Amino acid sequence: MYRVFALLGLSVCLATAPQAYAATTGDPSFDSVPMRPSLPPSGNTGELAMTLPPAADIAEALVAGPSTRQALGPKVMVRVDISSQTMTVLVHGKVAYVWKVSTARRGYATPTGFWTPYRMHVMWRSRKYDNAPMPHSIFFHEGFAIHATPYVARLGTPASHGCVRLHPENAKTLFTLVRQYGPSAVRVSIEK
Repeated sequence: MYRVFALLGLSVCLATAPQAYAATTGDPSFDSVPMRPSLPPSGNTGELAMTLPPAADIAEALVAGPSTRQALGPKVMVRVDISSQTMTVLVHGKVAYVWKVSTARRGYATPTGFWTPYRMHVMWRSRKYDNAPMPHSIFFHEGFAIHATPYVARLGTPASHGCVRLHPENAKTLFTLVRQYGPSAVRVSIEK
């Protein structure tokens, strides 16, 4: 028996044997699957998450109800605002850090969009720009990375060839955070 649910573009397909399903729930209806938007316990309405029980525990979730809900989405969100030259780092939906950055100066571009980091290096050297050092690099799109810079006086103004530059201590903190949660649990958002 297959059941498919669609909610705001999210589809979940559950495959269960009719006997196993009937034995665990006693009711062949999925109307009681708890899927709805939920707000954080703090009442902060700024971060809304869709919740759904894990697919592996769906039978238990049908019986147990709301106590088994888990939030979907990244554990770490890195938001870069090009217009204000700032980075906001959210951990589990709460602001953890706000830092000055430098994005692309005139004649260059920092890409905008959403990405998952795909490569990290404690030390990397630019193959395109004279072997320039890029400590604590977190690559998120093609050759673009978030990395430390020695030009800390320029932070808060556009100064790079397209990468997102951070103060060395902040770059190290972010690098450690991404390593701790794993790149797949991190999203990088860059907007104008």
